Amino acid sequence: MDMDRFRVKPGATIDLSRYRPADTRPYVSKDEALDRLQKGIGRLIDLQQKLYAQDRWAVLLIFQGMDAAGKDGTIRHVMSGLNPLGTQVFSFRQPSAEDLDHDFLWRTFQALPERGRIGIFNRSHYEEALVVRVHPEILAAQKIPASLVSKSIWKDRFEDINAMEQYLSRNGVLIRKFFLHVSKAEQRRRLAERVDEPSKNWKFSSADLAERAKWNAYQRAYEDVLSATSRKHAPWYVVPADHKWFAHLLVAEIAIDALESLDLKFPSVTAAQRAMLAEARRQLRS
Repeated sequence: MDMDRFRVKPGATIDLSRYRPADTRPYVSKDEALDRLQKGIGRLIDLQQKLYAQDRWAVLLIFQGMDAAGKDGTIRHVMSGLNPLGTQVFSFRQPSAEDLDHDFLWRTFQALPERGRIGIFNRSHYEEALVVRVHPEILAAQKIPASLVSKSIWKDRFEDINAMEQYLSRNGVLIRKFFLHVSKAEQRRRLAERVDEPSKNWKFSSADLAERAKWNAYQRAYEDVLSATSRKHAPWYVVPADHKWFAHLLVAEIAIDALESLDLKFPSVTAAQRAMLAEARRQLRS
């Protein structure tokens, strides 16, 4: 699959209306894609084992999207089978009182993956330039000195995020960011399922409808985020999400490509270790 066509080029100005949420090219068969996904998950498991054993790199996968875009399901399907010891998943919900007593990136640093591990952010520090931008009352509650809340605050936050991600990249954290791009019509269908199907009632929140009413404001905020913060070391990918099977496959292939770029290998065995293994073998045979 040509993954570059989904990648946001650094410096590009993004217009989400030019992206097709229902795009599945080059696949027309769901079964073919699912077969490829299963093989991809096997490859991810192999790469994760090497990442964990090598203990040099950390990987951070960031997922953003509108409500019902499929973030939870994508994480569950793509990361199934990975060793929990080498995987960390964090969901960024409403900031706590402790969070609000710190800078807006503070809780991000608390959740970063250790070397040898894959960290997954279900929502992330980007909420600070999305939901906070769409809801000015949230920004007002963040205790920032009034003189610092200027017209350039979003530009400032983009610069801070870019600097933070550059810092992480320079310290061995490989970053890939996924915007699950769902259409307004498909979101409506999925939210209606949550209302109509008893097994999905627990997923529904009246807040989903309130946020849906701000669809256009969120689309503009996402366009600014994608345009301002996609960098070579921390690229954004616009993932068509109307067909969940395609979103799962694309995310898996991008993650595999990223891990393969690290040239991961199991650590070499030293002469002393080989001697120890030979002695262990001798004892086990006795």
